This record gives sequence, C-alpha cells and structure tokens, in this order.
Amino acid sequence: MAGVKNSKLKLLVLADILEKYTDEEHSLTAIELCDKLQNEGISAERKSIYKDIDVLREFGYDIIKSTEKGNAGYFLGERKFQEAEIRLISDAIQAANFISANKTAELVEKFESFLSQKQSKILHSQVYVEKRPKTSNERIYYTISELDKAINKNLKVSIVYQKRKITEEFKTATEEKTHKVSPYALIWSNDSYYLICNNEKYDNLMHVRIDRIKSVSATTEKSRHFSEVSNYTNKFDAADYANKSFNMFSGEPKPIQLICNNDLLDVMLDRFGKSVKIQKNDENSFILRTNAAVSEGLIAWILQFGPRVKVKSPNDLIYEIKKKAEETAKLYN
Repeated sequence: MAGVKNSKLKLLVLADILEKYTDEEHSLTAIELCDKLQNEGISAERKSIYKDIDVLREFGYDIIKSTEKGNAGYFLGERKFQEAEIRLISDAIQAANFISANKTAELVEKFESFLSQKQSKILHSQVYVEKRPKTSNERIYYTISELDKAINKNLKVSIVYQKRKITEEFKTATEEKTHKVSPYALIWSNDSYYLICNNEKYDNLMHVRIDRIKSVSATTEKSRHFSEVSNYTNKFDAADYANKSFNMFSGEPKPIQLICNNDLLDVMLDRFGKSVKIQKNDENSFILRTNAAVSEGLIAWILQFGPRVKVKSPNDLIYEIKKKAEETAKLYN
C-alpha cells in the first residue's frame, strides 16, 4: 500500500522539486531528480521521470530541457510569478508602513516561495525591513478583513481609533476614541492604508489610518448611503476620490486652475492624469484645469513647488495659499 501511496504522490513531489530547486540557471538531470525523490521517500527510475515530465507538461507546467554545457537537465520556466514580479511585490510590501515588521517578513517569505530556492536567496538578501518605519499593530489583517466584510455587507462598524498626543509633562501618549462609521472604501495612498467612511455624527467623509485602528466591532445597522455625504450617486469611486484628495486630507472638490512652468508637465500629468485640460499660458508656462479637494493637503502640495506653480482660481484657494506662505515667512523673519 505504501508503494501505491508513494506513486500517487510522485507527480506532486516532482513538481514541488522542480519549483524549489530549478530555474533558468539551475537544471536537474533525470538521475538528480530521482535522487531528490528518493530523499523524499519515493523511489523512481530514470525512464519514468521522462513520462512524469510529459504528464506535468500536459497539465500546464512549463518544464524546459536544457542542453547547455554545465547546466544540462530540466528546469521550470514560466511560473505563477516571475522574479521581477516578486521583486516588485516585495518592494511594495516593504514600503508599506501600515504593515508591521513581522507581517512584512512573513508576506515577503510567502511570495519568495514562488521562486526557486536560489532565486529566493538572492532576493531575500536585498530585504531591509528592520530599517524602515513600520507600524507595531499586529492586528492589521483582522482589521482589513472585518472592514472589507462590512463594506460588502453595507453595515456600520464601531472602531476604536488611536492618536498620539503630547502630555503636560511633554511626553508622548496615546489617546483612544470610539467612532461608529459607515465604511465605503479602503485606499492605499502615500504608503499608508486608509478607510474612507462617514462618522454618523457628521455629514461628510472622513479618513482614518488602518494601522491606527485598535479594534473593529461589527454592527447590524445599515450604512448611510455615500450619496448623502459625497458627490457619488450609484457607486463610490475610490480611484477618483483618491486622485482628488491630496495627502488624504478631506475637502470639498472644486474646479481649480494652476499656472505651471513647462518643466512640471510630467509631474502634473502623473498627479492628475492625462485627461486634465491643459492650454498654453506663455512660452514658459501652461494652465492646468482640473477638480481637486481644496484642503491642507492640496495647499502643502502646491507650496512645495514655490514660484513654479501659481494658483489662478478659485479665490479661496489663492487666499489660503497666501496665508500659509505668509505664516511660514514670519517664522524666518
């Protein structure tokens, strides 16, 4: 019976061996594959390996035979994720400060398992999680899962939200507040993860950092419809909302016009998208027209460009820009 059981496992183990130990630069011969199977307690003959490889190929595995000198044998070519894709995913996970250091290491390790061991070792040597600012909230997965369920079921949730403050002794402390909110979307912006929601006490949208949510409690109350607190009617367009919100500051979306130096064209198109309206202002500048939430985030974003960007309208944004610039100048006078 053991022999029958092992024969059924053989194809699965062989596929696992090819995934773990082979890649374009590291092949295994039929004899070496037999040895690897033997190490797993499965006996195999060289001739049977050829038939097994044909079966795996028929199932969809991209098993390639290499005749290169010094690297002759079989290796797994196309994978679920290629090395460059895993590198991109790993970099994104490392850059996300809302994922704790422990969870980051776990996630990166899971994605590395899609590569061969040698590929994974090279990629892992370039992971520097400890040196990046990371949250200490280890409940991030649970929080995301509960919020996602509430959004899909259109139900309110009660959240305990944490914020840091300075005490009278001039030390940092954490204060907690409980909010009952209607959740609409989860948005990743500026390497942080946000919940877009409505606090039942107010008639607008609110952003909260996911990593600062201590706990989530489900309720049986139906969420307030987003059309009551936003410009969206049939669907809450998270991508559009994120594009109009600067640094995740909430504000009223308004038509704005900016006079920008020509060398900022790429920067503006990257931020607002290619669909914005642009026209020539003079030989050195252009006028950009779009809609954006007028907020502290937008003001700070515009001010970073100094004299290279000037607000043409609306007047309240011009006033706020001038006010902020004057306040900043006074600090240095």
